[in-house]
Amino acid sequence: MTDDVGARLRSLRKLRGISQRELAKQCGVTHSSLSLIEQGKVSPSVSSLKKILNAFAISVGDFFTMDLDNQEQIFYLPEELVDIGSGDITLKLVGANRPNRGLAFLIEHYPPGTDTGNEMISHYGEEAGVVLEGEIELTVGSSVRRLGPGESYYFKTNVPHRFRNVSSVDCRIVSCATPGKAF
Repeated sequence: MTDDVGARLRSLRKLRGISQRELAKQCGVTHSSLSLIEQGKVSPSVSSLKKILNAFAISVGDFFTMDLDNQEQIFYLPEELVDIGSGDITLKLVGANRPNRGLAFLIEHYPPGTDTGNEMISHYGEEAGVVLEGEIELTVGSSVRRLGPGESYYFKTNVPHRFRNVSSVDCRIVSCATPGKAF
């Protein structure tokens, strides 16, 4: 158990990007004591462990239950994004391989003249986005608006909606929708 506490503490400290000396200074424990704890040579008392964990603003319970060795992919190269679009519309999904995703984060590309279809889309959840370049005509229910760079939207997706690029230039959008299971 001593090794486990030390290894977890070292992982947490490195995850937060703090040196042993800095952590020792922040929590009022000597650097040598902290080093011995991390090496698994000394088991800290509950009060000492609480003192150290206060520097990270986490509880003892969270310390023992949090996943410090996250095995899920965190970073994605552009070529690793999955295209869930259709036709000429590109919808690059970030984190498509993550199980139990709670959201869909998309990088969208609409060439001139493209749209999401004649039929309006509706599904459970919410969606928000920002136009990075170009223009998009967004219809949500009976509301229609042409959005340009820097303009944003946020709506409940059970309201029928449609995206159309009626301009002569490409449109790029970054968006996020819930729940991820819809994608």
